Amino acid sequence: MQRVVGEAVSSIRLYFEQAANVATNATCNRAHCGAIIVKDGEIIGSGFNGPALGDEANRACDSELNLSIKPKYDKTCCIHAEWRAILNACKNNATRIDGSTLYFMRVDQNNDFTDAGDPYCTTCSRFTLESGVGFFALWNNEGADIYTAAEYNEKSYGFFVKD
Repeated sequence: MQRVVGEAVSSIRLYFEQAANVATNATCNRAHCGAIIVKDGEIIGSGFNGPALGDEANRACDSELNLSIKPKYDKTCCIHAEWRAILNACKNNATRIDGSTLYFMRVDQNNDFTDAGDPYCTTCSRFTLESGVGFFALWNNEGADIYTAAEYNEKSYGFFVKD
């Protein structure tokens, strides 16, 4: 993992701002997240979290399901922002996703940056690795934590290691 802070973060902060802007479209009841995928300085995919197909009929969070028994990474009925960004990039630029960087941002109710925390979503980590995305960038503590897709996958599974 590479930690980017201070002056160095200014060169990539714009990507996090763009991911935060995408997050303002999120309709998930639990969190507002956005992701963009960048290759050679160009955004090739974007996504936010919300019900499948953007259809409220696909929302199950408000039902009587006991979502508390689901794993931490999937306590929602929504499509994750990362999944939607990868699918968008593949649909539009299938040959260009290899080696790209996925920038993930979570925003609060005022659309301000919030820390992403440590990787823990094994579904996102596997999907990112399989898609060919090269790097996964998370906003934390006024800086960025940038993982290779393999590091992100390993760290996500490490979150669940029993002590």
